[in-house]
Amino acid sequence: MPLTVADVLAMPNLELRLLAGRDGLTNQVRWAHVTELADPVPWLRGGELVMTVGLGLSADPGEQVAYVGRLAQAGCAGLAFALDERLSAVPPAVLEEADRRAFPVLEVTGTTPFIAVAEAVAQWHADERIRGERRTVAAQEAMARAAVRGGAPGILGALAAHTGGETLLLDPRGRVRAARPDLDRDWHATAIAAVAGGTADRRRAIAIDQGEWVLSLQSLGFSGPPRGWLALWCRGPLEWHVRMLANQAACLLAIELIGAHRTRARAHAQRAALLASVLDADPASRASAAERLAAVCPVVAPPYEVMVVRARDGAHAALADAALDALADVLGDPATEELTFVCPRPDGLVLVVPESSPRHGPALYDRIAAVAGREVAAGACRASGLAEIATAVTHAAAIAARGRGYGHVDDLEPWALLRDALDPAGASRFAEAVLQPLREHDAQHGTALVSTVHTFLDCGQNLERAARRLRIHRNTLRGRLRTAERVSGRSLDDPRHRLELWLALSLGELVPPGRQG
Repeated sequence: MPLTVADVLAMPNLELRLLAGRDGLTNQVRWAHVTELADPVPWLRGGELVMTVGLGLSADPGEQVAYVGRLAQAGCAGLAFALDERLSAVPPAVLEEADRRAFPVLEVTGTTPFIAVAEAVAQWHADERIRGERRTVAAQEAMARAAVRGGAPGILGALAAHTGGETLLLDPRGRVRAARPDLDRDWHATAIAAVAGGTADRRRAIAIDQGEWVLSLQSLGFSGPPRGWLALWCRGPLEWHVRMLANQAACLLAIELIGAHRTRARAHAQRAALLASVLDADPASRASAAERLAAVCPVVAPPYEVMVVRARDGAHAALADAALDALADVLGDPATEELTFVCPRPDGLVLVVPESSPRHGPALYDRIAAVAGREVAAGACRASGLAEIATAVTHAAAIAARGRGYGHVDDLEPWALLRDALDPAGASRFAEAVLQPLREHDAQHGTALVSTVHTFLDCGQNLERAARRLRIHRNTLRGRLRTAERVSGRSLDDPRHRLELWLALSLGELVPPGRQG
């Protein structure tokens, strides 16, 4: 609760009297300050109750009006005079201008010293700080109880109640997971756009000014990519206790999400053990193993996209945690995510997800790489039923073993036909002719034009996705691509030129070992 001029007037033992500017009694008093300067404004910050005996006040009415105007425009709360032999009455020009500007003018009567007014204001703020801290502690305790009793929805509800605002929980991609009140609000779109568009910074909280209201966004998590976002919509400006409560809510929600992640990890570990019985079965008994799996373990309806993800450093099992977060983010449906499989294997991490159009695989690949913070490769294959998963794993693992990007068997099979029709020597000469300028430039200048073009084409010419995979800014990527076009003499906007580049870059995959000329 702010301190107003009316509150200062009502303070006992100060002997203050209102002379003018009654309409400004709601002005907030941040401090009480003594000054005898003719123009104290350069040394003020706003919110001051200025106190003076009038030594700096000109005898000229025009200057007196200007004096009051400067204080009002500077955001001062009011002006208080102590009258003595030099200034026995406040000049009429001051009082008239104060009334016109709704700027309170007070008289410090009796024997009250200015220091008593300053001390009273300072003490009020100190007491209010203590009251605020007590309210904050009580709110923190209530929020902790809400977390135990109601999980994430309870935390959101407690934060909304104790800040007089509204709250929203978003997943890492900006999708709504919970809200208090549980209604669709106009401000939700602003929060979603900030997260989805990258305005929100995972390293800190941000506040988006919306007039009288402020949207506060905080990332959830203690390291790595965000596990989600907390949005708080409340009246501005954000006071210290509101920021403190929002910080605590963010910590509690992060703990809640980490706990949920661990619960999911245990469930998926049990499911992985069941899937392993199918993968390890001999071909003759896979059908019966698949039937037993379906009998004891709920799964999504076929067909499936079977992925094998490999870490370049060989730590495939370490990708499991990242895969669980990626599944939750990409699928966006907890019920579906619970029916998938995440199974660490010697040749890579196996994921079994529902087949969709577009495929989940590319998004899962990108998200796993981002969450894990390491270079990964992925292969994928379609399985029409549980009994086909083992065979699909074999094909997907072969693609992942190439050690680069994401590839699906269905996309590579047409290339296999082309491979068999190619003359190895001719293919080699073609690749050299197309790529030599880029390779020479890379060797001379220490650039990475060949890999940049390859990644850009491999990502379907999606600038954002390619930049994420290369871990560079999209503007840096644009600059590299312009250089590659200049050096190669081929435009990436020209379909023929793109085909030539893609063929040249892909010939290493098209021509198998032992067939190079």
